[in-house]
Amino acid sequence: MNLTSLFNDLLGFWSEWLRPSAGLPTVLWSLLLAAAAASGHLVQRYLGLPKVVGYSAVGAVVGLAGFEGAIWPLRGISLFLLELGAAVVLFEAGGRLPLRWFRHNPMVLVQSLLEATLTYFGVFWMLQLLGLPDPVANPIALMAIVASPAVLSRVIIDTRASGPVTERAMTLATLNTFYALTLGYAQAGLIERAPQTLLQTLYPVAVVLGLSFVIGGILALALRTALRFMSPTSENTSILLLALIAAASALTAHVGGSAPLAALIGGVLLKTLNPKPWAWQRQLGTASSLLTMLMFVLVSIVAAQADWTLPVASLVLAVIGIRLFAKIAGVAIANPGSGASWNQAFWVGCAMSPLSSIALLIASNFTTASPLLGTMITQVALPSILLMEVLGAVIATVAIHAVGESSVPWTPQAFSTTEDTQR
Repeated sequence: MNLTSLFNDLLGFWSEWLRPSAGLPTVLWSLLLAAAAASGHLVQRYLGLPKVVGYSAVGAVVGLAGFEGAIWPLRGISLFLLELGAAVVLFEAGGRLPLRWFRHNPMVLVQSLLEATLTYFGVFWMLQLLGLPDPVANPIALMAIVASPAVLSRVIIDTRASGPVTERAMTLATLNTFYALTLGYAQAGLIERAPQTLLQTLYPVAVVLGLSFVIGGILALALRTALRFMSPTSENTSILLLALIAAASALTAHVGGSAPLAALIGGVLLKTLNPKPWAWQRQLGTASSLLTMLMFVLVSIVAAQADWTLPVASLVLAVIGIRLFAKIAGVAIANPGSGASWNQAFWVGCAMSPLSSIALLIASNFTTASPLLGTMITQVALPSILLMEVLGAVIATVAIHAVGESSVPWTPQAFSTTEDTQR
């Protein structure tokens, strides 16, 4: 008996007294978010780990218990909420992308391209070696490129981190998300028909990138126009921002582009048009945090629905191992001339280990395009995403503390001395 059936049976005792309301799913989701908020707080206070670990743990437990509030592959409102949460995170990440930095230090771009390329071909080669067909290995290798900016940004907030490793990890994570979204959304349409020419291969990439760029540009221009007569610190400006990102997400998905990619491009373009410091992060505050928490819980609920068997576990561990090695190697090989030490390069590679919502959205696109191949992709992708949402957050936290860029002590808050707390 799953969780939803249990609640339905309990409600059956007094069904004749029930009145129309928002319904049982709303009650369950509200309780889930309350439990996730409490769990995140306790995990940080008593274990010293980022709050996202608590959010994911609650979602995983509920998903393993058979909660039916988020069925794979995602559709309708659950898919939109996931895209919206990812879009808000990537809009902010795009606004932090230091384009001038690339002009003065092009080796950062080389590091990004190299780690993404090595990750793709490393995972693809390993899955081929283990006997998976190319149409299954290719999507999983594309997902492996992503280093979740959502998880990394939450870790940075929880550890109050700042410094060269933190900034470089966030920049490389944003860039490889750009590559993976463009290629992943484009190739999902080709999963059941192999392209015959180079033009047939590049055409979907141009369509996804072009549509996302157009809508991201409209989003940036609309916000730039609003900022001419609205204060960036105004509450109404924050609501306008959220509403426009939501509208752009729905429109982009409808016309065939990528909603998170459009938001990322919109953030980059707006920062170029309006280089003043943004105050929206503070104004968005609770609304943005709630949306992000919902996204983590949703991802872990869905990912927990995978089949957990020994053969799948060996594949998942192999993907995680080769992915981590490739990211560290890619950053390290292009490190000379990039302005970072070898120690910093190693920890930058480690900090890019999280996987989360972007990988799940790419998997969802492939599964929707081909349910048959999607089942094989899902068997490896979902456990990898769940494991690396939790383990990746822990590794990123260790990396930030190892290079001394955290402003809070490693000791859990509950066991910190007064001196540590003040420091």
